[in-house]
Amino acid sequence: MAHKFEEKRKSILQQMDMNLECVLNIFSWNRLELNLKSGYFNQLNNLDIIYYYFSVLTVHRSLHESMKMKAGKIFLLLLCLNVITIGVIANPPTCDANLVIRVNGKGILSWIPRIKYEGPSSKNPLAYKWYNKEEEILGKKMKDWMRFSVAFWHTFRGSGSDPFGAPTKYWPWEDGTNSVAMAKRRSKIDLYLFNFVYLESNANLDEVVALAKELQGTKIRPLWGTAQLFMHPRYMHGGATSSELGVYVYSAAQVKKAMEVTHYLGGENYVFWGGREGYQTLLNTDMGRELDHMARFFESAAAYKKKIGFSGTLLIEPKPQEPTKHQYDWDAATAANFLRKYGLEGEFKLNIECNHATLSGHSCHHELETARLNGMLGNIDANTGDPQIGWDTDQFLTDIGEATLVMLSVVRNGGLAPGGFNFDAKLRRESTDVEDLFIAHISGMDTLARGLRNVAKLIEDGSLAELVRKRYQSFDSELGAQIEVKYSITNTTTPPPLRQILICLRRKPLNWENPKLLLPSRNLRR
Repeated sequence: MAHKFEEKRKSILQQMDMNLECVLNIFSWNRLELNLKSGYFNQLNNLDIIYYYFSVLTVHRSLHESMKMKAGKIFLLLLCLNVITIGVIANPPTCDANLVIRVNGKGILSWIPRIKYEGPSSKNPLAYKWYNKEEEILGKKMKDWMRFSVAFWHTFRGSGSDPFGAPTKYWPWEDGTNSVAMAKRRSKIDLYLFNFVYLESNANLDEVVALAKELQGTKIRPLWGTAQLFMHPRYMHGGATSSELGVYVYSAAQVKKAMEVTHYLGGENYVFWGGREGYQTLLNTDMGRELDHMARFFESAAAYKKKIGFSGTLLIEPKPQEPTKHQYDWDAATAANFLRKYGLEGEFKLNIECNHATLSGHSCHHELETARLNGMLGNIDANTGDPQIGWDTDQFLTDIGEATLVMLSVVRNGGLAPGGFNFDAKLRRESTDVEDLFIAHISGMDTLARGLRNVAKLIEDGSLAELVRKRYQSFDSELGAQIEVKYSITNTTTPPPLRQILICLRRKPLNWENPKLLLPSRNLRR
């Protein structure tokens, strides 16, 4: 049945003389970084990165009325058959892989201009209202504070599928396969570097990476690389925490190769996301043994990084659950404690994802501050979740208040370099236009840029900092200094003996009045 539908479709296209041609449309965007996890684009030295898109060019609009009627009747017949026929799934619309790809070709996206800053008053959906990459704020240009990234995984490969529905997006550059040829084709379109699910062998991967190296040249390099250790059935029990030795070894080999590729392509970081590093039930799980295995896995990765001369930062991305019931890197505090227990705090930092923060019962600001105060804030996956949905929806961050708090942590951290902001976000299932990819990222960039501007105003005003200072001013005393010096991360002074502090604390209250309670209007504890 599906074969007959395809024949009818081709017949109609021939009769209507509609010539479909895949055209390469070049689009420039500002300061976007290439992430090997999902093909992120990086632009260095104040250059603009080139974005490649396929578009379908429909030619020849002059149709005879009789042909229109005939086509309309056939379409109606096909629609009726589609309604009453169960189990017939049409192939997604794709471009023929053999069609000519033209650089600077005139395609359906050729009307999209370079995205420029036009200011808050602009009504142009394809323009920045708040993000002005060259504008200096708090001593740095906005592009250096942000270091934005686009996630290939969620954008160019995003299908619109969810746990309850099939894909809704059929991008014109896909041919419906996951072959090496398709991977190389994606490289020519999007600099998509590798997909570790389908490119299993090193030979296949090397073939795609060689092309990626050629395409990226000397002015583009990956923000970070990673290996996908969660989708293939072999990873049903995890990779580094699998109960099967063979899977553990396979995972190590995959990470080894991914790190080599990241290094070869000039990547600046390497990320570990343990989507299945955890358990479903403790009844059949030796948690202590699995944690020891994962620690040894990370130790080996850190050692191999040094062996091959890779200077990038190793990052762990915390997440509480999904797909696993409980992941061992539940949140920033859990991950930091794990690293300290096994002596890895000097080898790793954290990649904080805002949606993961809410899944763990925290705000994104909480997770960022926890990572920052532990000296482990290395990168941010810029997205958000829906408070009414209890799973990882990966939405674009558009809440200005939340963006302000995010940027407050970034400014306090002195920036994120060599990390950056990954838009680990995807279009909604109902959003199927390729143009929406542009609009979504512009809105996300503008939101964070506005957050940065708000932080600058907060710092310039000084009211917030003064409020916090006054709240703790009782510790700005000799005794308070003795208490705090022991716990200062940057402490170089020998703290007083604990016995001396305890004696002082025992005697002092005798000379003090009872502590005064703050009035409700002044009490910041809610």
